[in-house]
Amino acid sequence: MLVAVDAGGSSTRAVVLDATGSCLGLGTAGSGNPLSSGPEAVALALGDTLRQAVGSAGVPPASIASVVIAMAGSGAGVESGDPARAGILNGLSAAGLDAPFIVESDLLAMFHTGSCALDGHGLVAGTGSAAIRVRGGRVEAVADGSGWLLGDAGSGYWIGHHVVRAVVADLDGRGPSTALTPLVLDQLGIDSVGGSRRSSLLRLMEIVYEMRPVRLARFAPAAFAVAGDEAATAIVAGAARALAHTLSAVIDDRIDGPLVLGGSVLLHQASIAAAVEASFRSHGGAGEVVRVADGIAGAAVLALRHSGVTVDPAMFARIGESLAGLRERSATGR
Repeated sequence: MLVAVDAGGSSTRAVVLDATGSCLGLGTAGSGNPLSSGPEAVALALGDTLRQAVGSAGVPPASIASVVIAMAGSGAGVESGDPARAGILNGLSAAGLDAPFIVESDLLAMFHTGSCALDGHGLVAGTGSAAIRVRGGRVEAVADGSGWLLGDAGSGYWIGHHVVRAVVADLDGRGPSTALTPLVLDQLGIDSVGGSRRSSLLRLMEIVYEMRPVRLARFAPAAFAVAGDEAATAIVAGAARALAHTLSAVIDDRIDGPLVLGGSVLLHQASIAAAVEASFRSHGGAGEVVRVADGIAGAAVLALRHSGVTVDPAMFARIGESLAGLRERSATGR
């Protein structure tokens, strides 16, 4: 038995599978991203989701031969001094697992959720953003993924940050009036009718500066909720250009593989996904474009490959079908 984990910024998923690619048990928990949540959160989320997955599979913890964990900011392993390592070990122990583990890139897991091909390209735009080029089943090149301070252009954080900046510029008169302003003020519980514009601005600044910066991603949906608004339209167009530019940095037109798109921005905003695909084609990309919701199926692919199993299209389909069955049972409680 193998375990595959997709440790994301908003949620963590784990699946137990066998060497045929049949998924037998599924677990879900909160954030397992050590960069945004810390090693303590990794331990809690990992322990919780692993207990659920092993329990729902009905197998003893001792039957798990190995664990592959797809995690943001990680390569093929976690060094002994990395704080994330302690979180992982504590999470495995909490679930009663005493099995070797390998840490893989969450971007590679996202790519392999969309395809079992060994070559291709991937772009994720959720809270953060990054693009990869995959060759021979490994990540050959990465663009962005630099975090809220240095990059993540076009991401949910980037969009939310620009939304709040547009509201601030509206309130202090530096920018045009925008329908984003009442949306954001209402979301923050600020009275946009009874108070003055200055008092609203000061309260907004107080609340936002108390937030962790990545939490600005919560305001991203506002940019898509006000069709025809000048500021919102400019922000959405800017995000599309930024993501297309990030992808262009890794495109190799000699790779005849798919483009896999992941993350909430690309999954739910068709206009941005279409702009990215158009840019991909203009740079010589010829493969199919696939959108995926998370990276757990790809983590399963990586777990099988690390165990010496060749994942062909038939096995890839089996992973997807059995995983879909587990999700349905989890949703219905059966």
